[in-house]
Amino acid sequence: MSSGRKIRLGVAGLGRAFTLMLPTFVQDPRVRLVAACDPREAARAQFARDFSAPVYADIEALARDPSVEAIYVASPHQFHAEHTAVAARHGKHVLVEKPMALTLAECDAMIADCRVAGVHLVIGHCHSFDAPYRMLRDVIAGGSVGAVRMIHAVNYTDFLYRPRRPEELQTEAGGGVVFSQAAHQVDIVRVLASSAVVRVRAITGAWDARRPTEGAYAVLLWFANGAFATLTYSGYGHFDSDEWCDWTGEMGTAKRPEDHGRARRRLAGMPDALEEARLKSESTYGGPSYVPAVADNPSQHQHFGPIIVSCDRADLRAMPDGVWVYGDSRQERLLLPPPPVPRYEVIDELHAAIVDAVQPLHDGPWARATLEVCLALLRSAREGCDVELLAG
Repeated sequence: MSSGRKIRLGVAGLGRAFTLMLPTFVQDPRVRLVAACDPREAARAQFARDFSAPVYADIEALARDPSVEAIYVASPHQFHAEHTAVAARHGKHVLVEKPMALTLAECDAMIADCRVAGVHLVIGHCHSFDAPYRMLRDVIAGGSVGAVRMIHAVNYTDFLYRPRRPEELQTEAGGGVVFSQAAHQVDIVRVLASSAVVRVRAITGAWDARRPTEGAYAVLLWFANGAFATLTYSGYGHFDSDEWCDWTGEMGTAKRPEDHGRARRRLAGMPDALEEARLKSESTYGGPSYVPAVADNPSQHQHFGPIIVSCDRADLRAMPDGVWVYGDSRQERLLLPPPPVPRYEVIDELHAAIVDAVQPLHDGPWARATLEVCLALLRSAREGCDVELLAG
């Protein structure tokens, strides 16, 4: 983790995405939270108490604050394009949560807005930032294992049964597992293949009428360099694929197998969608049930389920503590040091872009290409066909 001057960061949206990034912002010495905006008065009040910083009801006021150098756009998906435009118009660099937006036209507008304003646009957090996948990429780039031929990504979670606002269960509003979860897997395999996706074939599952959006998918991706990848995801809360990651959860912390089914049980008593949305709001930053993340750093790295990469001379398997290399005649385990700060990799890119003018990997065109694959996934499943994409 590099050092240097602090980035003066404002936050647009104090919801779940912010709470997941908050330990990073608090512990990474390269960031200082200087202001925030959120429509919820309780969230604004807590931020003001926690950081002795100004708070605003809307992003226009936040973007006008001269103390803000960059804005973390953590608002709901449907506002990403609008809020990026506001930030850029006021000369602020932008860090946007995934997915970048809901349409390619919105992505194009965001890229243009930031280019015209001369500000950097970084999209994250996606799990392709995570250290185990960066180590995989470095092993492949070193050349000892040969070319990438096949990638297999699997993740089984309880995503669909976590408390949701109504629009989070509506695909057209950016809900469901494709916009929120496929964005991670697509990003990871694109990093590892180091090639453009040229064809997509997918099928999705929506198997619970009470959660009327995609809860599962299986996808086959073809890359311009001849490699291919399979992506499988289920958010239906039965099998937990973290069992295959030594019971280390997505956030790098240990999980208890006896907690199986907790998400479904929590929702069982919810009488309607309004009560569910209230439950989510109350447990979010500023709410009466909000519980801050544990201050101690996890000993393992964040991840997004099992990933296996087949190369000419080895299979590679990412784990929360490093990478297994299964070669022609022997296997080797490459270990990572514990993370100094959760999600420090995001700040690596943001800080390098703003302070050192280093072009980030996860920039606007990169994230647009990931969204293009996700949209092709939905179209392929809907129409029952292959979807061809332009390479490049």
